[in-house]
Amino acid sequence: MKIYKEYKNLIAQNDEYTTPAEIKSKLPLPPGLIFYPKFARIIINSNRKAVKKVYDRYNWIDSSLKIMQALEKAGLKFHITGMDNIKKVEGPVLFIGNHMSTLETVVLPCVINPIKPVVFVVKKELTTYPFFGPINNARHPIVVGRSNAREDLILVMQQGADRIKEGRSIILFPQKTRSTDFDIKSFNTLGVKLAKRNSVPVIPIALLTDAWANGKKIKELGKIDPSRKVHIAFGEPIEITGNGSEQHQKVIEFVTDNLKEWGREDYIKY
Repeated sequence: MKIYKEYKNLIAQNDEYTTPAEIKSKLPLPPGLIFYPKFARIIINSNRKAVKKVYDRYNWIDSSLKIMQALEKAGLKFHITGMDNIKKVEGPVLFIGNHMSTLETVVLPCVINPIKPVVFVVKKELTTYPFFGPINNARHPIVVGRSNAREDLILVMQQGADRIKEGRSIILFPQKTRSTDFDIKSFNTLGVKLAKRNSVPVIPIALLTDAWANGKKIKELGKIDPSRKVHIAFGEPIEITGNGSEQHQKVIEFVTDNLKEWGREDYIKY
Protein backbone atom coordinates (compact mmCIF):
# COMPACT_ATOMS: atom_id res chain seq x y z
CA MET A 1 0.00 0.00 0.00
CA LYS A 2 1.38 3.38 -0.95
CA ILE A 3 1.56 5.77 1.99
CA TYR A 4 3.03 9.28 1.82
CA LYS A 5 5.83 8.33 4.23
CA GLU A 6 7.84 11.30 3.06
CA TYR A 7 5.20 13.65 4.40
CA LYS A 8 6.72 15.40 7.40
CA ASN A 9 3.81 14.98 9.81
CA LEU A 10 1.79 11.80 9.34
CA ILE A 11 -1.02 11.87 11.91
CA ALA A 12 -1.94 8.25 11.15
CA GLN A 13 1.61 6.98 11.60
CA ASN A 14 0.36 5.24 14.74
CA ASP A 15 -3.03 3.80 15.66
CA GLU A 16 -3.71 6.59 18.15
CA TYR A 17 -3.01 10.31 18.34
CA THR A 18 -3.36 12.61 21.34
CA THR A 19 -2.56 16.31 21.29
CA PRO A 20 0.75 16.78 23.14
CA ALA A 21 0.29 18.53 26.48
CA GLU A 22 2.94 21.11 25.62
CA ILE A 23 0.95 22.49 22.68
CA LYS A 24 -0.78 25.63 23.90
CA SER A 25 -1.21 29.22 22.84
CA LYS A 26 1.02 31.88 24.35
CA LEU A 27 -1.48 34.60 23.46
CA PRO A 28 -3.82 35.91 26.21
CA LEU A 29 -6.78 35.91 23.83
CA PRO A 30 -10.11 34.04 23.55
CA PRO A 31 -9.80 30.80 21.53
CA GLY A 32 -11.80 32.17 18.60
CA LEU A 33 -9.54 35.20 18.24
CA ILE A 34 -6.52 32.89 18.21
CA PHE A 35 -7.96 30.44 15.70
CA TYR A 36 -10.05 32.35 13.17
CA PRO A 37 -7.35 34.75 11.85
CA LYS A 38 -5.12 31.71 11.19
CA PHE A 39 -8.04 29.85 9.64
CA ALA A 40 -8.79 32.78 7.34
CA ARG A 41 -5.17 32.94 6.14
CA ILE A 42 -5.12 29.21 5.41
CA ILE A 43 -8.40 29.40 3.47
CA ILE A 44 -7.29 32.46 1.46
CA ASN A 45 -4.00 30.80 0.56
CA SER A 46 -5.76 27.54 -0.37
CA ASN A 47 -8.29 29.46 -2.46
CA ARG A 48 -5.51 31.12 -4.45
CA LYS A 49 -3.98 27.74 -5.24
CA ALA A 50 -7.38 26.31 -6.16
CA VAL A 51 -8.09 29.19 -8.54
CA LYS A 52 -4.69 28.60 -10.14
CA LYS A 53 -5.58 24.89 -10.35
CA VAL A 54 -2.58 23.80 -8.30
CA TYR A 55 -4.45 22.79 -5.13
CA ASP A 56 -3.48 19.12 -5.23
CA ARG A 57 -3.56 16.29 -2.73
CA TYR A 58 -0.39 17.46 -0.99
CA ASN A 59 -1.74 20.99 -0.63
CA TRP A 60 -4.99 19.66 0.80
CA ILE A 61 -3.13 17.60 3.38
CA ASP A 62 -0.94 20.58 4.25
CA SER A 63 -3.81 23.05 4.70
CA SER A 64 -5.83 20.49 6.68
CA LEU A 65 -2.90 19.84 9.00
CA LYS A 66 -2.34 23.57 9.50
CA ILE A 67 -6.00 24.00 10.48
CA MET A 68 -5.71 21.15 12.98
CA GLN A 69 -2.57 22.68 14.45
CA ALA A 70 -4.27 26.09 14.65
CA LEU A 71 -7.13 24.49 16.58
CA GLU A 72 -4.63 22.90 18.95
CA LYS A 73 -2.94 26.27 19.41
CA ALA A 74 -6.35 27.69 20.30
CA GLY A 75 -6.60 25.10 23.06
CA LEU A 76 -8.47 22.16 21.53
CA LYS A 77 -7.28 18.69 22.51
CA PHE A 78 -7.62 15.86 19.98
CA HIS A 79 -7.89 12.15 20.63
CA ILE A 80 -7.94 10.06 17.45
CA THR A 81 -8.09 6.26 17.58
CA GLY A 82 -8.35 3.29 15.22
CA MET A 83 -6.19 4.76 12.48
CA ASP A 84 -4.58 1.38 11.80
CA ASN A 85 -7.99 0.33 10.45
CA ILE A 86 -7.55 2.74 7.53
CA LYS A 87 -4.48 0.75 6.49
CA LYS A 88 -6.11 -2.68 6.65
CA VAL A 89 -7.75 -2.44 3.23
CA GLU A 90 -6.00 -2.23 -0.11
CA GLY A 91 -7.79 0.20 -2.37
CA PRO A 92 -10.82 2.43 -1.85
CA VAL A 93 -13.30 2.25 1.03
CA LEU A 94 -16.44 4.11 2.12
CA PHE A 95 -15.95 6.13 5.30
CA ILE A 96 -19.38 6.60 6.92
CA GLY A 97 -20.06 8.52 10.12
CA ASN A 98 -22.07 11.10 11.99
CA HIS A 99 -21.64 14.77 11.03
CA MET A 100 -21.36 17.13 13.98
CA SER A 101 -19.47 20.25 12.87
CA THR A 102 -17.16 21.92 10.37
CA LEU A 103 -14.20 20.43 12.20
CA GLU A 104 -14.33 16.98 10.63
CA THR A 105 -14.57 18.35 7.09
CA VAL A 106 -11.31 20.29 7.49
CA VAL A 107 -9.37 17.86 9.71
CA LEU A 108 -10.16 14.41 8.27
CA PRO A 109 -8.17 15.09 5.06
CA CYS A 110 -4.86 15.31 6.94
CA VAL A 111 -5.63 12.04 8.74
CA ILE A 112 -6.92 9.92 5.85
CA ASN A 113 -5.47 11.46 2.68
CA PRO A 114 -1.80 10.57 3.29
CA ILE A 115 -2.88 6.91 3.34
CA LYS A 116 -5.82 6.84 0.92
CA PRO A 117 -6.83 9.44 -1.68
CA VAL A 118 -10.25 10.54 -0.50
CA VAL A 119 -13.17 12.75 -1.56
CA PHE A 120 -16.25 14.07 0.24
CA VAL A 121 -19.90 13.91 -0.68
CA VAL A 122 -20.89 17.58 -0.31
CA LYS A 123 -23.93 19.79 -0.67
CA LYS A 124 -24.00 21.86 -3.85
CA GLU A 125 -24.02 25.12 -1.89
CA LEU A 126 -20.57 24.31 -0.48
CA THR A 127 -19.14 24.37 -4.00
CA THR A 128 -20.45 27.89 -4.61
CA TYR A 129 -19.37 29.62 -1.39
CA PRO A 130 -16.86 32.48 -1.75
CA PHE A 131 -13.34 31.19 -1.00
CA PHE A 132 -14.57 27.71 0.06
CA GLY A 133 -16.17 26.89 -3.30
CA PRO A 134 -13.01 26.67 -5.44
CA ILE A 135 -11.26 24.68 -2.70
CA ASN A 136 -14.10 22.15 -2.53
CA ASN A 137 -14.29 21.89 -6.32
CA ALA A 138 -10.55 21.30 -6.59
CA ARG A 139 -10.72 18.05 -4.62
CA HIS A 140 -13.10 16.07 -6.87
CA PRO A 141 -16.20 16.09 -4.60
CA ILE A 142 -19.41 14.21 -5.22
CA VAL A 143 -21.98 17.00 -5.32
CA VAL A 144 -25.61 16.57 -4.23
CA GLY A 145 -28.48 19.03 -4.06
CA ARG A 146 -30.22 17.68 -0.93
CA SER A 147 -33.59 18.75 -2.35
CA ASN A 148 -34.49 15.58 -4.26
CA ALA A 149 -33.52 12.34 -2.55
CA ARG A 150 -33.95 10.23 -5.70
CA GLU A 151 -31.77 12.54 -7.80
CA ASP A 152 -29.13 12.57 -5.05
CA LEU A 153 -29.13 8.77 -4.94
CA ILE A 154 -28.51 8.60 -8.70
CA LEU A 155 -25.75 11.24 -8.51
CA VAL A 156 -23.97 9.55 -5.63
CA MET A 157 -24.15 6.16 -7.29
CA GLN A 158 -22.84 7.46 -10.63
CA GLN A 159 -20.16 9.83 -9.35
CA GLY A 160 -19.25 7.50 -6.50
CA ALA A 161 -18.57 4.66 -8.92
CA ASP A 162 -16.37 6.98 -10.97
CA ARG A 163 -14.33 8.08 -7.92
CA ILE A 164 -13.87 4.51 -6.76
CA LYS A 165 -12.68 3.47 -10.23
CA GLU A 166 -10.14 6.31 -9.98
CA GLY A 167 -8.85 4.72 -6.79
CA ARG A 168 -10.38 7.28 -4.43
CA SER A 169 -12.09 6.51 -1.15
CA ILE A 170 -15.23 8.43 -0.19
CA ILE A 171 -16.30 10.17 3.03
CA LEU A 172 -20.07 10.25 3.35
CA PHE A 173 -22.19 11.67 6.17
CA PRO A 174 -25.72 10.22 5.86
CA GLN A 175 -27.24 12.89 8.12
CA LYS A 176 -29.09 15.72 6.38
CA THR A 177 -27.01 18.44 8.03
CA ARG A 178 -24.36 19.10 10.66
CA SER A 179 -25.76 18.62 14.15
CA THR A 180 -24.63 17.58 17.61
CA ASP A 181 -27.64 15.25 17.63
CA PHE A 182 -27.11 11.82 16.12
CA ASP A 183 -30.62 11.15 14.82
CA ILE A 184 -30.64 7.45 14.00
CA LYS A 185 -33.89 7.68 12.02
CA SER A 186 -32.40 10.21 9.58
CA PHE A 187 -29.12 8.29 9.20
CA ASN A 188 -29.80 6.86 5.75
CA THR A 189 -28.33 3.81 4.02
CA LEU A 190 -26.84 5.64 1.03
CA GLY A 191 -23.23 4.89 1.98
CA VAL A 192 -23.84 1.19 2.46
CA LYS A 193 -25.69 1.01 -0.88
CA LEU A 194 -22.78 2.69 -2.65
CA ALA A 195 -20.26 0.37 -0.99
CA LYS A 196 -22.30 -2.72 -1.92
CA ARG A 197 -22.71 -1.70 -5.56
CA ASN A 198 -18.97 -1.13 -5.93
CA SER A 199 -17.82 -4.09 -3.82
CA VAL A 200 -15.80 -2.00 -1.37
CA PRO A 201 -15.84 -2.19 2.44
CA VAL A 202 -17.08 0.42 4.87
CA ILE A 203 -15.01 1.97 7.65
CA PRO A 204 -17.24 3.63 10.26
CA ILE A 205 -16.22 6.93 11.83
CA ALA A 206 -17.53 8.20 15.16
CA LEU A 207 -17.14 11.92 15.78
CA LEU A 208 -17.45 14.17 18.80
CA THR A 209 -16.46 17.56 17.42
CA ASP A 210 -18.73 20.01 19.22
CA ALA A 211 -15.60 21.84 20.42
CA TRP A 212 -16.11 23.78 17.18
CA ALA A 213 -19.76 24.72 17.49
CA ASN A 214 -22.00 25.41 14.53
CA GLY A 215 -22.53 29.14 14.11
CA LYS A 216 -26.05 30.59 14.28
CA LYS A 217 -25.83 32.61 11.04
CA ILE A 218 -22.77 31.05 9.39
CA LYS A 219 -22.25 27.43 10.42
CA GLU A 220 -18.51 27.60 9.78
CA LEU A 221 -18.05 30.43 12.29
CA GLY A 222 -19.12 28.93 15.59
CA LYS A 223 -17.63 29.09 19.07
CA ILE A 224 -14.28 27.39 19.72
CA ASP A 225 -14.55 25.71 23.12
CA PRO A 226 -11.36 24.13 24.55
CA SER A 227 -13.33 22.69 27.48
CA ARG A 228 -14.73 20.10 25.05
CA LYS A 229 -12.31 17.41 23.87
CA VAL A 230 -12.31 16.38 20.20
CA HIS A 231 -12.79 12.64 19.65
CA ILE A 232 -12.44 10.83 16.32
CA ALA A 233 -12.60 7.04 16.11
CA PHE A 234 -12.21 4.76 13.08
CA GLY A 235 -13.78 1.31 13.21
CA GLU A 236 -12.79 -2.02 11.72
CA PRO A 237 -13.48 -2.41 7.97
CA ILE A 238 -16.89 -3.95 7.30
CA GLU A 239 -17.60 -6.05 4.22
CA ILE A 240 -21.10 -5.56 2.82
CA THR A 241 -23.19 -8.72 2.48
CA GLY A 242 -26.84 -9.33 1.69
CA ASN A 243 -28.83 -6.11 1.41
CA GLY A 244 -26.43 -4.27 3.72
CA SER A 245 -28.93 -3.65 6.54
CA GLU A 246 -26.84 -5.56 9.08
CA GLN A 247 -23.72 -3.59 8.17
CA HIS A 248 -25.64 -0.30 8.29
CA GLN A 249 -26.70 -1.18 11.83
CA LYS A 250 -23.07 -1.91 12.74
CA VAL A 251 -22.10 1.62 11.65
CA ILE A 252 -24.88 3.06 13.81
CA GLU A 253 -23.79 0.93 16.77
CA PHE A 254 -20.18 2.05 16.34
CA VAL A 255 -21.20 5.71 16.48
CA THR A 256 -23.60 5.28 19.41
CA ASP A 257 -21.18 3.11 21.41
CA ASN A 258 -18.46 5.73 21.08
CA LEU A 259 -20.75 8.65 21.93
CA LYS A 260 -21.75 6.77 25.08
CA GLU A 261 -18.11 6.07 25.92
CA TRP A 262 -17.32 9.77 25.49
CA GLY A 263 -20.11 10.72 27.85
CA ARG A 264 -22.50 12.12 25.24
CA GLU A 265 -25.35 9.64 25.21
CA ASP A 266 -27.64 12.67 25.34
CA TYR A 267 -26.67 13.41 21.72
CA ILE A 268 -28.23 10.14 20.51
CA LYS A 269 -31.79 10.47 19.21
CA TYR A 270 -33.62 7.18 18.71
